[in-house]
Amino acid sequence: MSPPASGRNVKPTRPIAVTLAGLLPYLWPKNAPWLRSRVILSLILVVIAKGTTVAVPFFYSQIVDRLSHPETVMVLPVALIVGYGLVRLLSSGFSEFRDAIFAPVRFRVAREAAMRSFRHMHRLSLRFHLDRRTGTVTRAIERGTEGIETLLRMGLVIFPTLLEALMVIAVIWRLFDWRFALIVLSAVLAYVLFTLKFTSWRIGIRRRMNDSNSEATGKAMDSLLNYETVKYFGNEEHESRRYGAAQERYEKAAISTQYSLSLLNFGQAAIIATALTAVMLMAGHDVVMGRITVGRFVLVNTYLLQLYMPLNFLGSVYSSIRTSLVDLEHMFGLLDEEREVTDPEKPKSLAARLEDAPPASVAFQDVHFGYDRSREILHGVSFDVPPGGMVAIVGPTGAGKSTISRLLFRFYDVWSGRVMVDGIDIRDVRQEDLRAAIGVVPQDTVLFNESIGYNIAYGRLGASQEDVERAARQAQVHDFIQSLPDGYDTLVGERGLKLSGGEKQRVAIARTILKDPRILLLDEATSALDTHTEREIQQALRAVSAERTTVVIAHRLSTVVDANLILVLANGIVQERGTHAELIALDGMYAAMWAAQDSSVEDDSAEAG
Repeated sequence: MSPPASGRNVKPTRPIAVTLAGLLPYLWPKNAPWLRSRVILSLILVVIAKGTTVAVPFFYSQIVDRLSHPETVMVLPVALIVGYGLVRLLSSGFSEFRDAIFAPVRFRVAREAAMRSFRHMHRLSLRFHLDRRTGTVTRAIERGTEGIETLLRMGLVIFPTLLEALMVIAVIWRLFDWRFALIVLSAVLAYVLFTLKFTSWRIGIRRRMNDSNSEATGKAMDSLLNYETVKYFGNEEHESRRYGAAQERYEKAAISTQYSLSLLNFGQAAIIATALTAVMLMAGHDVVMGRITVGRFVLVNTYLLQLYMPLNFLGSVYSSIRTSLVDLEHMFGLLDEEREVTDPEKPKSLAARLEDAPPASVAFQDVHFGYDRSREILHGVSFDVPPGGMVAIVGPTGAGKSTISRLLFRFYDVWSGRVMVDGIDIRDVRQEDLRAAIGVVPQDTVLFNESIGYNIAYGRLGASQEDVERAARQAQVHDFIQSLPDGYDTLVGERGLKLSGGEKQRVAIARTILKDPRILLLDEATSALDTHTEREIQQALRAVSAERTTVVIAHRLSTVVDANLILVLANGIVQERGTHAELIALDGMYAAMWAAQDSSVEDDSAEAG
């Protein structure tokens, strides 16, 4: 019986030939002759396997003919029977050998496509990743990889089946006449067309069933994740009713799916039964008339039944291929995404680490930029940070502070003006070199779900344990790590949730220290911490920034009083600039912000007291 069609199946939005053409370079790579050899050998084995499969009924018919004659019935046709068994064994052996030869091709092609997609995702701009859900992108890569593997696997079902059908029709035409061949051809065509049309109709029913199932699962998960809220308001029965209604919709859709499957199976059986009946009537008549033997009568029926077996899975194969084409199209769509930020053809060199060069200079020269052409964020921002100097950027939310850090890291390119490092426009150096020269301690530190040691060592892959521990000491986190039962092997959990905010920030600082960059970017690195933790973190940050060019983006003004230059940014314009003392004396926006934050700190201290 035909398995139900897949539910995640929609029509491709671009021609199938275009999608399949995108797969050919992976199947026929120039730098992998071994893979091309396996493809060729697999095709040869397909022909041999199907040739032996077509020969099986012929041996069977000869045995029937031998045993049907009274004068030879006492003599067992041993050679024919042994030959029959041998041909069946060879047919199976060649098919399995073909699958074994082609398996490395399937999985290597899928792996290469996945790796190419993954690398391309890392090359795309930040804008692309902010506009897309990460889960959607990873699912597209995962499903596209599975789609490639499925397409190649199903190709080893469809192509051999069609080849066998053509061979069988040719043999029947040769051994019988055109009438038998026409019936078999008509049966195959009718079977294929009926299965494809009916399967396309069933896809909608199957999709409704899967959607209902997903809805029921989603409601159950949502309810259980909010267990405490359900209990707070005593809404257990309400949640049961919602879940029950979704399950009822799934039940109805599942019943419709089973009904449609039964109709599909019956229709397929009716086509084969009709063809078998017609062939048997014609063959039986020819046996009676003495034109063919009983063995030939058995032969033509065996061929039809033999074709029916692989054709029986056509519905599920067609559905899988269609789904795989859509998934593959989505993955290739990701590969078609253009890179917004690209490297120059002839990049200039830029030292990355302090070991190789002194602290770098940073300059913004009349920078204009916006995330959308209809709205400019920065309006002619200019400032200079000398080697080893510190500039702080403060201002209200939405002023464009974090935008400056993204431009310095070259997540985006400026509309006009220039961002300079060591007197070089950052568009003239490789992104890899630029980002190697900048160390970032962000406001929201996200850690990998690995050990603390791994997360610190991520700052410089391949660093020794001594270097990791030295960085941890400078970040004032070594003693804390040593107090843990597993020390540096302690797992931090998803996004570092097993650590407190201060502990995560110290790990982030240690990671940046290990990177040893020439430029340090502190993007509101302590704004989410309490006052006591902030003071401890500030001590570590001062030690880190002492020998580096530092750009500080801050919300709390108490963290930037030592900066060589403070920029007050509002509405994308530098409203004020100077040292802390100069800005206080100016009695402008900065002074007002300082007074507001100072009174807030006093209120918090009084409330705590």
